[in-house]
Amino acid sequence: MFIDNARIYIKAGNGGNGAVSFHREKYINKGGPDGGDGGKGGDVVLIVDEGLRTLQDFRYKRKYIAENGENGKGSNCTGKSGENLIVKVPPGTIVKDEQTGRVLADLIHAGQQVVIAKGGKGGAGNRHFATSTRQIPNFAKAGDEGEEFWAILELKLLADVGLIGFPNVGKSTILSMVTAAEPKIANYHFTTIDPNLGVVNIDAENGFVMADIPGIIEGAHEGIGLGHKFLKHVERTKLLIHVVDISGSEGRDPVKDFDTINEELKKFNPALYERPQVIAANKMDVTGAKELLAVFKEVYEPKGYKILPVSAAANSGLKELIYYVAQRLKELPDTVLSDFEEKEVAVYNVKDDDSYKIYKENQVYVVEGSWIKKLVASTNFNDHESLQYFQRTIKRKGIVEELENMGIQEGDTVKMYDLEFEYFR
Repeated sequence: MFIDNARIYIKAGNGGNGAVSFHREKYINKGGPDGGDGGKGGDVVLIVDEGLRTLQDFRYKRKYIAENGENGKGSNCTGKSGENLIVKVPPGTIVKDEQTGRVLADLIHAGQQVVIAKGGKGGAGNRHFATSTRQIPNFAKAGDEGEEFWAILELKLLADVGLIGFPNVGKSTILSMVTAAEPKIANYHFTTIDPNLGVVNIDAENGFVMADIPGIIEGAHEGIGLGHKFLKHVERTKLLIHVVDISGSEGRDPVKDFDTINEELKKFNPALYERPQVIAANKMDVTGAKELLAVFKEVYEPKGYKILPVSAAANSGLKELIYYVAQRLKELPDTVLSDFEEKEVAVYNVKDDDSYKIYKENQVYVVEGSWIKKLVASTNFNDHESLQYFQRTIKRKGIVEELENMGIQEGDTVKMYDLEFEYFR
């Protein structure tokens, strides 16, 4: 089965917590703090594997979680960093943030890799908090959480040329005649329900990849038929071969069909409408085709379209078509799908460390934020110095002022994750 989309959960590893430890050695009284830092959490790394052709594996496994960093230890020992999680994807995979729709990566080349979620930084051990006035810091920092989000994977075929046209106009037959591909061919609509790829080998130095894109009919951009599912596979192509049944063998009008398909391309993605097209006027072996071809040429040759008569069934005109396409490909630039910069992906920040929100729920003031969660986890509320550090931090960040602006009174309850306390000025 050809699977070209998937929804997966990605979670980088959390950083390990810093250690609270003090040097203990014979003959050394009251040794100083020696708590080591926590290890960094593992990253989630996507890498292109040219041996993969679909996203089918992601239908069976949806959660990808990297290893957490180890906690720090005494004697200034840093915890071990978590192992990176390597996730293999097929060439042509686009990764999007489900929540924002932002394109995070466009993975094309074999071996190409990108850090899609960064592991959390390890927390600092208590040795970092020793000062001239705080010689026995009985607290350390918790590690940062790893980035996490739901991602949408979309596979867009890596083909130089796309075969488009109404069902049953001969696209699959053309593909089978000029490549080694073996698509299912029959005389009824939607015989092809999966895109088919084939390599056109002209000589030792010249060749290209051709894709048969099924299911494009009127209304395809709105999900009618199968076109909505497969139109995206046309987006990577440099050139389109627009196949029309020039004979009108099923009572169709080739002029109307050509205009209808192009309108669908325009509505789905205006850039597709601008993509160079070569018209393959197929079924020239059918009676009456020559007369209809003359009418067709009168309409479209003045508009600059190259029209090549072919008969896929009789293997006529296909060589001329292929050689013309090969020459045009040499003249065309590579297709760019998105304007994102890869460097943005390598440092993709899922959350803003300084952000927080305060709301009232059942007479309780609730304070939330990623850094607040980390602060609560890092604080030793049984230690005076650690508690003072906590109080100074929430005041410096403006939380106390915002609570007062919301009308908090002495004795009211404030909740910060697992911590609940009564408010006093």
